[in-house]
Amino acid sequence: MTGPAEDAPDDGYERPVGGAARIPGPRGAADDLHPLPVPRPVPAPQDVPEPPPTHAVLKSLLGAWALAACSAEETQAVEDHLTECAPCAEEALRLRDAVGLLHPEESLDLKPLLRSRVLEDCLGKRPARIPVPAWATPYDTETARLDALLRDFGDAEWHTPVQLKWFGDERRRSRDTTVAGVIGHLLTVDGLVATALGLDDPLGAQAPAGGTTRRTEFFWDSDRHPATGQVREPWREQGHTLVRTVSFAGHGVAELAVDYGSFALPLGDAFLERAFECWVHAWDIAEAVDYPYDPPSGPHLHRMIDLAARLLPAALAERRRAGLAGPARGLVAAGAPGRTLHLEIEGAGGGGWDIALDSPAAKPSSDHTVAEIALDGLEFCQLAAGHISPEDAAAGQHGDREAIRDVLFAAASLSRL
Repeated sequence: MTGPAEDAPDDGYERPVGGAARIPGPRGAADDLHPLPVPRPVPAPQDVPEPPPTHAVLKSLLGAWALAACSAEETQAVEDHLTECAPCAEEALRLRDAVGLLHPEESLDLKPLLRSRVLEDCLGKRPARIPVPAWATPYDTETARLDALLRDFGDAEWHTPVQLKWFGDERRRSRDTTVAGVIGHLLTVDGLVATALGLDDPLGAQAPAGGTTRRTEFFWDSDRHPATGQVREPWREQGHTLVRTVSFAGHGVAELAVDYGSFALPLGDAFLERAFECWVHAWDIAEAVDYPYDPPSGPHLHRMIDLAARLLPAALAERRRAGLAGPARGLVAAGAPGRTLHLEIEGAGGGGWDIALDSPAAKPSSDHTVAEIALDGLEFCQLAAGHISPEDAAAGQHGDREAIRDVLFAAASLSRL
């Protein structure tokens, strides 16, 4: 026989003798020897900015970027990275070129809206961290346009005959070469700018002294003269090096002198002169292969015309010393106003220029204007390039006939091989 305590169920209640269960009341503070833990409030999560993509991540996106398969955020991140990482920029260009080969062949004619889309896209980009100087941008642009024309040339196009034209000995002169010969000519004359900047001369240590004609003939007659597109890469690389060098050099470099043999130009003017010749010879090449080629943009064309107009007083004085122009009629002190011809250039890139007639040191003055010439901008450039003779220039003329003739011939004399 067992007692009540032994028979009572073990249910956690306290039971008196007799087996009735007593439910305990609430526990007091004194009895609360082991309080339950009070839950602490969980702090709200804070927005932590994501770290920028690493170089490895951005490099892995280059293929998708070339295929235009990135999101807008990825595209922005990749393009920002390309402005700072030269190896990735080179890889991106190679991938874009490869993607171009995957596309079906299309007409070489530009789509009507392409120019506006490209300009809109370019204006939407942030400016370069190290910008190209304003006086070097026409050269940068014209070499890029010519390079785009040459890009798809085969051997047949590189052998296409091209006639180089200029004005010398009071008549139009010409020299037959090929497309490859024209690029070689540009390479050798651009080399004068390269040597002025302390860069390597493309003709090497055996480069002849003298002007552009001797350098060009030396290159054409040497083993360095490739007959086909092999000349494109050294010309292209030299142009990129020139632009890159002056971009890093700072503002003062624009006054550095470039020696052309018979004359010299400040570096800023030399870049404009090289831009002008690059466009003129690109025009020659495009004409030879029967492909349309547009003139430079209005602002760039204006800079080129301005350079030619600024060179006219010195060209007049040189011709006068050689007995090829009329004598000075009103010599004045340096800086004093003297006889003036007003040159009005019409069309894109045009404007008005006053030309001192009797001395480069004289100050042109509208009050001393004795003659006026009006010319279309492209026709003036053809005259300065020696592509048309002074007699064939369709100029609007008014005033002193001798002064007009002298200025037109002086403009043509700016050309050379």
